[in-house]
Amino acid sequence: MTRKPVLMLVLFCLTCSALAGQSGKAQQQTVMVVVGAPGAVEYAAQFAQWAGQWEKACQRGGASYWVMGLDPSEAVSDKELLKEALADQAAIQTRSALWLVLIGHGTYDGRTAKFNLRGPDLSAQDLAQWLAPIQRPVAVINTASSSAPFLTQLGGPQRIVLTATKSGFEHNLTRFGQYLATAISDPAADLDKDGQTSLLEAFLSASHRVNSFYGAAGRLVTEHALLDDNGDSLGTPADWFRGIRPTKKAAENALLDGYRAHQLHLVPSASEAQMSADLRAQRDLLELQVMQLRDSRESLSEADYFAQLETLLYEIARIYEQTDQARTKKPVAQ
Repeated sequence: MTRKPVLMLVLFCLTCSALAGQSGKAQQQTVMVVVGAPGAVEYAAQFAQWAGQWEKACQRGGASYWVMGLDPSEAVSDKELLKEALADQAAIQTRSALWLVLIGHGTYDGRTAKFNLRGPDLSAQDLAQWLAPIQRPVAVINTASSSAPFLTQLGGPQRIVLTATKSGFEHNLTRFGQYLATAISDPAADLDKDGQTSLLEAFLSASHRVNSFYGAAGRLVTEHALLDDNGDSLGTPADWFRGIRPTKKAAENALLDGYRAHQLHLVPSASEAQMSADLRAQRDLLELQVMQLRDSRESLSEADYFAQLETLLYEIARIYEQTDQARTKKPVAQ
């Protein structure tokens, strides 16, 4: 059998396995939503509504939901409560993702970026320190104004960071958080039509809706969201993607931004939801290797490229085969 028919056979097997569904319940993802100081009554209502959309998405996706900032202030400050909650997360051993969503206002004085809380504010440096002990995959989504410096501070391995602005000096009220909260579970944002909306797809959809809002109002766009998931802490705007494929060249052979974010789904498809977290982690790693191989195709001969691609696709197919076998081995009720 020639090489290309072999690849077609592997791809066919992958498709069949995905459609048939897999066994093994995924470990639960955790979504922590932090609602900041509203500053005005109308903003309090907006922020609460956006938090509610995240809660509904968690219910649909079977994720654990935790929210702070909506109840009356307690003796302990919101900043201290968040620190304690993240310390608790550091003790949890899991491959499932932790989502941290910041909804509110931000400030930047030219040196330090902060997210406004009731009481003492949260700096990017504070959050970087509190997240450091957490070993599970983490997605930090700062939807506030002046949020870009958080990307610089928080980028790293196993980190996906989204900010509503490309600069700390974009200090006007942002609308990115509103549109992202809607898109994260919206089937219309599913660009590759795989039955689930990834964080990348939600980012692209929300960014597009932000631009449409300003365009319809005849106003200058005052916010430009960024996504970083390759660890270089630089970030990529939505208009540097064609579909779900990034066009920017990453430095020092790093993966392009967007690949890891496209593997994260708050509301997974039925088949994806039944794959175990361990197998999904293995599958995701292999898929990243496939993407990196495709990005470097110009530097390889055709024979080397297809040989490496075939090996990776076979390994991915074996993971789907394991999930199929686990499903068929379920005990039959007597």
